[in-house]
Amino acid sequence: MIRIIVPHIVFLISIFLFTNSSLASQSEWKPAQEGNKIIFIRHALAPGSGDPKGFKIKECKTQRNLNKKGIEQSKRIGKLFKKKNIKIDQVLTSQWCRCKDTAKYAFKNYREFSALNSTFQSPHDKNAKKQLRELKELVQKWDGNGGNLILITHYVIITAVTDAVPSSGEIIVTDKNFNVLSKITTF
Repeated sequence: MIRIIVPHIVFLISIFLFTNSSLASQSEWKPAQEGNKIIFIRHALAPGSGDPKGFKIKECKTQRNLNKKGIEQSKRIGKLFKKKNIKIDQVLTSQWCRCKDTAKYAFKNYREFSALNSTFQSPHDKNAKKQLRELKELVQKWDGNGGNLILITHYVIITAVTDAVPSSGEIIVTDKNFNVLSKITTF
């Protein structure tokens, strides 16, 4: 008798977990679907940490870049935004190639915004306070008219304003005060 009941219980638990994970997934997108949110996206997968010594912002070959999985992840992000009907006011990105490539593959159209640049390593770490001030000023002045402000950047910038520590390609949805409303993984 117990042998018959156990598989049924396992089956029912599996269905419950699958159903609830699907519901949670949909609820994570709700704030972004409402519009007028700040949506941080950490650049897609670019293996490694930091950048090689002496890298140049305008020369992608000197930087850590997206790998094949990162390119696919970026494309997936764009598809998710379309599938979930996320309205976009504008897309701004760091000047680092891995961020610009994430923006290009996900959204096609974007503008560079230097306040989103990495402050992870020298000499760029000296710009942190100035960049965060510029970012906060931009967000306070921004009026999305129902769309969302998409900011593609580095974990160090996202963590500085939200305390969230995103993985590659993770989406952090906030209000204009940088209160985290949801976190969405894309891998």
